[in-house]
Amino acid sequence: MIVYIIAALLVFGILIAVHELGHFLAAKACGVRVNEFAIGMGPVLWKKQRGDTQYSLRAFPVGGFCAMEGEEEDSDDPAALNRQGFWKKLIIFAAGAAMNFLAGLIIIFCLYAPAQGFYQPVISGFAEGCPLESADGLQTGDRLVSIDGERVYIYSDVSLLLGLNKTGTFDLVVDRGGEKVRLDDFAMTRQTYTDQSGNAYSGYGIYFGAAAATFGDKLAYTWNNAVDFVRLVRLSLQMLFTGQAGLRDLSGPVGIVSTMVQVGEQAETTQAAVENIAYIAALIAVNLAVMNLLPLPALDGGKIVFLLIEAVTGHAVPEKIQSSLTVAAFALLFGLMLFATYNDIVRLVTGAI
Repeated sequence: MIVYIIAALLVFGILIAVHELGHFLAAKACGVRVNEFAIGMGPVLWKKQRGDTQYSLRAFPVGGFCAMEGEEEDSDDPAALNRQGFWKKLIIFAAGAAMNFLAGLIIIFCLYAPAQGFYQPVISGFAEGCPLESADGLQTGDRLVSIDGERVYIYSDVSLLLGLNKTGTFDLVVDRGGEKVRLDDFAMTRQTYTDQSGNAYSGYGIYFGAAAATFGDKLAYTWNNAVDFVRLVRLSLQMLFTGQAGLRDLSGPVGIVSTMVQVGEQAETTQAAVENIAYIAALIAVNLAVMNLLPLPALDGGKIVFLLIEAVTGHAVPEKIQSSLTVAAFALLFGLMLFATYNDIVRLVTGAI
């Protein structure tokens, strides 16, 4: 268990460091002076000055930072961040999220590279007695394109999107021989069927098959999986704002670490445990990318919003207003994190996690 907790903490630390590395590389490429680039936080264990930048390794492996000249206050240095133009600032602000997204892509591809094939959202058959197969309904060979307006990127989307619908009536789009066929208000109910191995299960009675994967298929599946992770963030926020999920459903760092421990301990082999944790790490990496681009002043997305306002109006948002909004947003995010952590601890104590 301790091994998996350490692995989870390292995942958080590495992904935050990767985020800061994105800002650092973009700043260097744009000619912005970086006063210090640190891996880790807390007391300095090692440091080295090279050019204008001090590189340091700090005691606690929980992230890092990229301290740019002119980032916190105006500077007269021509290489300061505050003296750069719109495009350079935009690239630097967005680079952290881009680096996290890239990290997620790389992890996913490494997981899929050895795969010989993938399950596809293509119907390969129906359980005996399934009423969904008909000339006006679903047919063998249909590829599910969308469910209730949400695109099916990968096979696992089928169960996810079907599960989100509680009405039993679905709007489906299928690809049938190259032609898009709409099945609006298509009724489907879960029933008890016997699977192809003779075991009883509750479901819709639809079977899906796998197909061999080429290198191009692996690249496409990697991209689609990453985009699917982006949508999961959007669906989660959407459910939170529409009331489908409540604040008590929020999970914080403790919950994520607990999940990593669970998937590690439940794996039958060490390789499977590593793959499960890596998959969650990819999900977190993409989530960090998306969340950091939300238009909140405490995040990179908020900096981009201020930058866009300045570009459109020709006037920068007053520093006092920026600072006030940043403090308020930070307090909100910190409060949500504390509440999510409290939820996590309650679940741990009650055995809900």
